[in-house]
Formats: sequence, C-alpha cells, structure tokens
Amino acid sequence: MSPLLSRRRVAAATLTAALLVPLAACGSDDESDSGKADKGSPAASSSGGSDKGADLTVLAASSLTDVFKTAGAAYEKEHPGTKVKFSFAGSQELAAQVKAGAPADALVTADTKTVDALKADTGTPTVIAKNRLVIAVAKGNPKKVQGLKNLSDKNLKVVLAAPEVPVGRYSKKVLDGQHVKVKPVSQEPNVRAVLSKVELGEADAGLVYVTDAATAPGKVEAVTIPDAQNAIASYPAVTLKQSKQAEAAADFVKWLSSAEAQKILHDAGFQKP
Repeated sequence: MSPLLSRRRVAAATLTAALLVPLAACGSDDESDSGKADKGSPAASSSGGSDKGADLTVLAASSLTDVFKTAGAAYEKEHPGTKVKFSFAGSQELAAQVKAGAPADALVTADTKTVDALKADTGTPTVIAKNRLVIAVAKGNPKKVQGLKNLSDKNLKVVLAAPEVPVGRYSKKVLDGQHVKVKPVSQEPNVRAVLSKVELGEADAGLVYVTDAATAPGKVEAVTIPDAQNAIASYPAVTLKQSKQAEAAADFVKWLSSAEAQKILHDAGFQKP
C-alpha cells in the first residue's frame, strides 16, 4: 500500500469517527429524555386506580332520602370523579335486595336488627346517626292530637308502617309501652308512605321519624312524643362483601362519620350516633 493511500484511509476513518460521536451523544440524550417522560406519564404515576374515582351504589333507608341527596353531592364534590347513586326503600326491602345479590356497594338501614341479620354479606357496621318518633298530623292539627293516647280514638284515622319495617317496630314499641291500642287504616312499606298518607289527607295521624316530618313543612305538623315514651332509632352503615369497589365503598362509609357528613345529618334533624 502506498503512503498516499494509507494517509487517505486514516483521514477518512478519523472523519467518520468525528461525525459519529455527536450522533451517539444525541441518541443517548433522546433515550434519557424518553425514560424521564415514561416515568412522568400517567401510566407510570398511577396509584392503582384509587384516584380515578368510582361509581358507587348505596342502598339506604327511606328516611334518609332527602339528607343523603345532600350528603351524596358533598361527597362527590370532595371526591372528584366519584359518583354516588342511592336506592331508597324500607330497610326490610333493602335486606331482601342484598340477599338476592343486587349489585350494590354499601348499605345504611334505620335499625341494627336488619344489618345484624346480614353478617354473612357485610363488613363491620358503624352507627352514623340516631332518630326519634313524632306523630305527624295535618297542618293546623285539626283533630287536636296531643299525644299517643289520642291515637286509640276510633274516630281517628291512623296510619302506621308495617311491623316488619323498622319504623313499624319502633311504633309498636312506643304504643305498647303506653298501652295504647291502635287499629290502623293501613300499614305501609316504609316511613315515607306513612308521611304521604297524612300529607294527602288519607289519614289524620301517623307515626314517623322527626326528620321525615321536617321534610314536609306547611303540609304536616309534628306532635312531640316525650323521650320517656319514645324509641331511639339507630342507623348503621356498612359495606357489602359483594361490592366490586371495596376500597371506595369503605371510604364512603367512613366519610359518613366525618365532621362534614355529621353536620349535614344534624342539620336535617338527625341526632349524633
């Protein structure tokens, strides 16, 4: 090989190497940036989906209809992306839904007896509120109902909840305690149905919760039942084992005992647990 050819090859090799160095450096920077981008991507920063929200279905006693709509809105505002849907009915109906495997995540009843009978299907219950009974009468109390004793008047149309409904059991307890015998014109499947009968004038009086009477101002009035003659209703909240969103369901149940939720319940007339 001639000296001239040799010098040309060396120069070419040197030039090629010089051109490759910055290209290699660029490739290294791109790879590093790409790695950083991956680490900062939604997939890499995901916390297992807990921040994506959930669609919760909560089975709740009829007496919680109004207050839970307010509570649900407050919870959704505090937990962006989460939606809470309520299904309201008598506690005995809710229990039947749970046993039938209805798709739901949490349950709140108006008594502990109903939840205690569902231990195989639920988590550990927490009482979130309490309530008491009043006598609901028409506006102005035209029949002059003063207390439980008046409900035995044969000329008074009284409506009660069915005995299998929590408010029906509480009603029987207070009436039996005062030795008052009542022949109701009807026995309703939930407390809101009792209230509706009085509102529509189909009954002169009915036993409902304090909080239910408060939802119909201007339509019904509440005759107070003394504490010594009354019954206390407890509202336990519990997660359902059939829930596919156990963590979100547990969070909602826990939230019901928070200061914010308790204020909403208290403002609606519920008592502290």
